[in-house]
Amino acid sequence: MTQSPAAANTPSAMSGRSREVSSRQSEPHPRLAEVLERHRATRWKQPLHPPTIAAFRALERQLAPGEHERLVLDSGCGTGDSTRALARLHPDSVVIGVDRSAARLARTGVGAEPLRQDNCLWVRAELASFWRLALAAGWRPRVHYLLYPNPWPKPGQLQRRWHGHPVFPDLVALGGRLVMRTNWAVYAQEFAFALGRARGRDVAVDKLARPDGLTPFERKYRDSGHCLYEVSDG
Repeated sequence: MTQSPAAANTPSAMSGRSREVSSRQSEPHPRLAEVLERHRATRWKQPLHPPTIAAFRALERQLAPGEHERLVLDSGCGTGDSTRALARLHPDSVVIGVDRSAARLARTGVGAEPLRQDNCLWVRAELASFWRLALAAGWRPRVHYLLYPNPWPKPGQLQRRWHGHPVFPDLVALGGRLVMRTNWAVYAQEFAFALGRARGRDVAVDKLARPDGLTPFERKYRDSGHCLYEVSDG
């Protein structure tokens, strides 16, 4: 199963100080452009994750007619705090939080079926399969958030980072405004390069001057004095 984007430097609790990302890599990976080109040229054909197929079908049944046109995705939502925060930012949209961890989602109340509360929906799913299913179903989210994905900081882990993963072309093809936040500058630089290459335009890395604490990790990193970065193509 493809790894979820839960942070690799996840602190054991949300109290105390969080360590900075530690890596031998201090700049974008030298093979990034090569990896991006290979994934662009060769369609990824790994079989879809069967439980995610079932979860996606159940999720579709919870969407009312017309709601497909006003979706916001919160990929790697963890315990769902970010989904609720994003639902307040996008009151006229349906915000779907997706995570593969049953333990994290249980804190939101998600069991075997997708859970809906007002304009929030949560579902347990493997992201690489979920994104491909959403693309095949014609979903075009207004905004797609990737908040603090697993940095996979070892240089040999490039292809586990979402921008180095073979699903990245499908992620970009979903469309809408893509927003990624991280506390590792190298990840932000690589993601901006990959997204800009896919979109055919320059994409900047912005330092968050006043992080709003959308997720428990963002609050943890902010309160630990980390620099936080955002990459957005819109």
